[in-house]
Amino acid sequence: MIPIEKLEALHAEFLELQGMISDSSLMSDARKYKALMRRYKELDSITGCYAEYLSAQNQMVETKQLLVGEKDPDMQSLAKEEILAIEESLNEIELRLRDLLIPGDPNDEKNAIIEIRAGTGGEEAALFVADLYRMYSYYADLKGWKKQLLDSNETGIGGFKEIVMQLNGENVYGLMRFESGVHRVQRVPVTESSGRIHTSAVTVAVLPEAEDIDLEVSDNDLRIDVYRSSGNGGQSVNTTDSAVRITHVPTGLVVTCQDEKSQIKNKAKALKVLRSKLLDLEISRQEQEIASSRRAQVSTGDRSAKIRTYNFPQSRVTDHRINLTSYNLDGFLAGNIDEFIQSLRIAWRNEKVNE
Repeated sequence: MIPIEKLEALHAEFLELQGMISDSSLMSDARKYKALMRRYKELDSITGCYAEYLSAQNQMVETKQLLVGEKDPDMQSLAKEEILAIEESLNEIELRLRDLLIPGDPNDEKNAIIEIRAGTGGEEAALFVADLYRMYSYYADLKGWKKQLLDSNETGIGGFKEIVMQLNGENVYGLMRFESGVHRVQRVPVTESSGRIHTSAVTVAVLPEAEDIDLEVSDNDLRIDVYRSSGNGGQSVNTTDSAVRITHVPTGLVVTCQDEKSQIKNKAKALKVLRSKLLDLEISRQEQEIASSRRAQVSTGDRSAKIRTYNFPQSRVTDHRINLTSYNLDGFLAGNIDEFIQSLRIAWRNEKVNE
């Protein structure tokens, strides 16, 4: 059943917010104004869907009234068909309403910073970091998102010890958050002459981009060091101290950036990553508090959990959280990962409903 009283209360709140956001004096308080606008957008979707529901209900009442007084068999048949169509529409609207009534995560709308790091497996793991970087880049292109490389650390044969990128667009973090965790790859390494299958691992961390109003970072808490950047085989070695290392003293978090030739640009990128890491720490703390009472099946907080296996000999990719398997590994690595991401999102939202 649709919670009519709750929906009426949300509609009243929506009307109240309409008046509040038109008050120009709120513009001076950026944090409060953004929170109000976020809530306004949530309620706009809910009240719009609720209006559809009420309209369909009215149609149903009117059509049933026509059916009662109608003597013509052909008109009765048409009225019955219309009633069936309205019932289908009402069921679809009810499903959307239930989905919209699940509390949204305000971070879902944020841009995301993706950190991909080689784990066990040496050079083979580093090569798979490059594969995942390309996969997420292709996916970003398919979604119309903008990409920006923030930092990278190359190895000798085309791999990366680590690579950090930012994706900007609509609902990026809300979709990419489920990629956090350990990605395991099983294949014959290019450096292996005997043809033995090796198992390597890569870790992925997806961080919501932190904005100035999300948290305050004091300059007194930062230790900033500059040094000369380095690269494989002497590549990208600068003659000036352009690379930047920032340490957040209270937490011990360390972020480096040497991708740009400009120290100023490297510092700006490093600060962006640091702020996102601090926001992610707070989100993880909140998730752990929730998980202490109930362990979620679709975890976004446990970065040590093995979430997915890529098996090259069988052209198979399996997500272990929802037991979803595809035998089109080439297509998956070409960025066609939306089926998995949407399935994970549905499973996560179902858990929220059960909670």
